[in-house]
Order: sequence, then structure tokens, then C-alpha cells
Amino acid sequence: MDTIASIFSFITTPVSWVIVQFHSVYGAIFGPDTGWAWGLSIVSLVILIRICLIPLFVKQIKATRAMQTLQPEMKKIQERYKNDKQRQSEEMMKLYKETGTNPLSSCLPILAQSPFFFALYHVLNSIASNDTIGVINDRLLESAQKAHIFGAPLAAKFTDSDAKVQALGSSITDVRVVTAIMIVLMSFSQFYTQRQLMTKNVDTTVKTPFMQQQKMLMYVFPIMFAVFGINFPVGVLVYWLTTNVWTMGQQMYVIHNNPTPGSKAQASYLERLHKRVTHHGKTRGRGEKAIVKAIVAKGRDRNDFERKFINGLTKAGLAAQADGTVVKSEASTVVETEDGTPATGGAAPKRQQPKRQSKSQRQSGAAHGGPKAADESAPKTSLSKSDEPEDAKPGAKPAGGKSASGGTRSKAQSGQRKGPQRPKSPSKK
Repeated sequence: MDTIASIFSFITTPVSWVIVQFHSVYGAIFGPDTGWAWGLSIVSLVILIRICLIPLFVKQIKATRAMQTLQPEMKKIQERYKNDKQRQSEEMMKLYKETGTNPLSSCLPILAQSPFFFALYHVLNSIASNDTIGVINDRLLESAQKAHIFGAPLAAKFTDSDAKVQALGSSITDVRVVTAIMIVLMSFSQFYTQRQLMTKNVDTTVKTPFMQQQKMLMYVFPIMFAVFGINFPVGVLVYWLTTNVWTMGQQMYVIHNNPTPGSKAQASYLERLHKRVTHHGKTRGRGEKAIVKAIVAKGRDRNDFERKFINGLTKAGLAAQADGTVVKSEASTVVETEDGTPATGGAAPKRQQPKRQSKSQRQSGAAHGGPKAADESAPKTSLSKSDEPEDAKPGAKPAGGKSASGGTRSKAQSGQRKGPQRPKSPSKK
């Protein structure tokens, strides 16, 4: 670790200068020799570094989104070369090169702040060895050695001997308890950050090497921090615990407000967005408009969560526009099916079926009103061939002809049989 830290010794002077400047501020409040003054100086150093890395973090998010747009192509490559893993990897790397994406972009913030981490380790290690470094002179060195964080010296390690810890004005028990708690918190925060990324903010419909890499890092990084943490000074543990908490909060903010398409986080976000939009009747803020604009621009390429969101707006009488706004729609409800094709949401008006009359009703209508009354009482349907009277048809009985029941046999009583009718013999009275 000392050898690696010495490689980044060229930035130890800037790092030590930043710590001293923060220490002069906090020292005036808490006292120059207190652990609060030196501990908060390290925390402020972390915050300053992470603020400077925000543009790099935004670039990381864009690179991750670009990886998500390649998911359909990755799925095709997996299906085409599912029995040839080597060819599958070659085609994946070719796709990354053609589109200019990098699956290792998620590691950029960690790689960028590594020099500051090792430089801080070199500074604190020099303090423990009673050596001046950078802008830390003898007076500041003596002050830093007196600083204790919850009873543990700033430059003490978990593996230090009892004599070395006592020389720094503390006990081996205090140092090991404090460092053990900080190592556990540091490893847990790293694990939780990677876990929420894998379980909430990853499109699980397509398995890619990027996902396998993230899953591996979820278990490797916490173990690495737990193993190497016993060799970190207390000040370095403060640094790394602070940056892990920052990363965890930053990741939670991104997942909550700008989730990855196709992930569980996007489903939750679109449900909340649907409630807000239907309640206010419009999108509020640039972030919501950007999300709606991106969903509208996808068209038939929307995933299930996005299609459900658009359908929900349509059913609520709203329509998403290409600029990300939402307006009221008076058009008929149109929803999308699973394959993205539009389908009418409201059912078409059903064809009314005529009510069937019993034999006694037909005979009663024929007896009181004759053929015309019977025809008017019975609903006209599409099954009727013609509305002309029976006596106008060839082969029909005269209008005055009596049926066996004494009434006139109407068209409705004939049962609408097709073809030549078989004449019935008159029944005996």
C-alpha cells in the first residue's frame, strides 16, 4: 500500500493544502487539536472532490443510457450465437466499438478519485510516522497527532501494535473498535449501493456482460474494503466511508428521478408520474417533460412500463405530446396492445338482437291486428327478406285465407323458411 501511495505522491501537496485550509476554518470553531476539526476537514475534502466529479458522473449516466439502447442488438447477438460464447463476445465488442460505448464506464468515478485516495493515505501515513509532508509543517503535524475521532487517533490503524497506539495517546481497544465499526459501515454502504443498482436500476430482460460485471463488483468491492480496511488509517476510513455514503445517496437520487428504461425503478417512477400528471393535468418541471418526451419519441419501441403509462394517460382523457407536455384529449380512447399496435379501448356498440316472441304472442298479434299488426308488433331484423305482404309473393295464400287457428297466417308465423314451402293440409275443426 505504501508503494502504491508513493506513486501518487505528486498530488500530496495539493491534497494536504486543501486539508489545511479546511482545518483552519473548523479549528476556529472546534479547536485546532480536536478530532472534529481534522475529521470534518477530511469530510470536506471528499465533498469537494465529489462535486468536481459531477460532470464525470453525468457522463457515466449517459454512457449507461447508451448501453441500454443497445439492449435489443445485444439480445439478437445472444440468440444468434448462443452456442458460441467466443463469437458472442467478439460481436459484443464489435458492437461497443461501432457505437462508441464502454461497459466499464460505471467505474470511472472510482478510478478518477483513486489518486486522491492514495494521496490522502500517503499524508496520513506520514503523520503516523511523525514526518512532515506537503504543506503540513511540524506544528500541524503535532496537532494532527493529537486529534482523536471517538477515541482513535487520526493516523492509527487496526493492525498497529499496542506500543504505537499508546505513543499516539490512545488504547488498542479504542482503535480496533472504532476501525472495525467504520470498516463494516464502509463495506455495507458499498454493497448496498451496488445492490440497489442491480435490483432496481437494471433492465433484467437482457443479460449482458455489463450486468455480470456489476453483479461481480457487488460482492468483490465490499470484500476488498473489508480486507484492505484493516490497513487503512482512521482518517482514510473517514474519507472512504464519506465517499461511499455520497455515492449511495447520489445513486438513490438518480434511481428515484431518472431510472434506467425497463427497470423496476422505472415502473415505480412512471406510476408516481402518472398520479401526478393525472392529478394536475400537466407535466411539471423539465425533468418530467424530458421523461415524457423520450417515451413519446420511442413510438413502437416502448417497453411494457412505458406503454402502460401512455395507456393510463389516454384512459384519463390526456395525451402526451412530442415536446413532453400533456394536454386534454377529447378523442376516443385508444390504447396500445403488447406488441405496440393501437387498439380501441372502448368497446364498439353491440348490435341489438330482436326479442323473440312466443307462439301465443304471435297468434294474439295476428288475431287482433291481422297481418299488419303482427308485422308491426314484431321487431324488424336483418333476417327478414322483404317487407312486402305475403299475398304479393308467388305461391302465398290469399289475404282472406284462414289458417287452422282461425287467424291469418302472417310472415312472422311462417318461421322465415327458405326455399319452397310445403303446403300443410287443413286440420279438422
